[in-house]
Amino acid sequence: MPTPGPMPTARLLRRAAATLLSVPALLLTLPATAPAAPTPVPPARGSAHMGVGIQAHEGRGGGLPAGVRVAQTEGVDVSSHQKDVDWPKLWGSGVKWAYVKATEGSYYKNPYFGQQYEGSYDVGMIHGAYHFAAPDDSGGAEQATYFADGGGSWSPDGRTLPGVLDIEWNPYGAACYGKTPAQLVSWIRDFLTTYKTRTGRAALIYTSTNWWRDCTDNYAGFGTTNPLWIARYNTTVGELPAGWEYQTIWQYTSTGPTVGDHNKFNGPLTGVKSLATG
Repeated sequence: MPTPGPMPTARLLRRAAATLLSVPALLLTLPATAPAAPTPVPPARGSAHMGVGIQAHEGRGGGLPAGVRVAQTEGVDVSSHQKDVDWPKLWGSGVKWAYVKATEGSYYKNPYFGQQYEGSYDVGMIHGAYHFAAPDDSGGAEQATYFADGGGSWSPDGRTLPGVLDIEWNPYGAACYGKTPAQLVSWIRDFLTTYKTRTGRAALIYTSTNWWRDCTDNYAGFGTTNPLWIARYNTTVGELPAGWEYQTIWQYTSTGPTVGDHNKFNGPLTGVKSLATG
């Protein structure tokens, strides 16, 4: 039998075309590269609350404090996320004090502030207000004035706590608000100075050790003048920012048994009353 010769070029082309036609259409329509992941959409301005940036950067959760050396007094912090709060239920669960978000930046006021602030007072709690800082929006002095005028002032009635500056990871953009450590320290100082001038009280500072170290270069200058409210979702408070030997309040969980974040005042109820009295 004669040895077959090379297949004609025309026949090779016809066979190749038939092979391509047998490939499933799905394979022929696959994109060359996978589509890009959607860009995360930042939350709406005004929606921030205590711990929102800390939860995003450092994790949620928490547990019951262990090994504390002095009596601790339970409290909560709330914002518009909780809407109308059942204050009698919280009071019945053992919560004795509350902080309510009043303002943010120089552009937002909590629409539930009245129900939350007055409601906590009406059931017998010692209450106060906090301001969510937005150093990329306006100056510290301007925001302190906005806060004091928007519910963050202080009253010598024995049941109103001094205001709080909530300064933490930025939920809307650059973690340190696009500022250098020196610029942030100056901004915080302007806020604190103006608030004390307006109210006669030194504001508390709410923050996390990680943010304070990264964004203020662990500045130690406020520890002797402004009480510390530290956020750490664990069973121990851990390392504190420079300048503070102890915390006044510890936010120990973002997933408490009732509404709001749960906190321990570092002392008995008489200590809470003393802070309110000034």
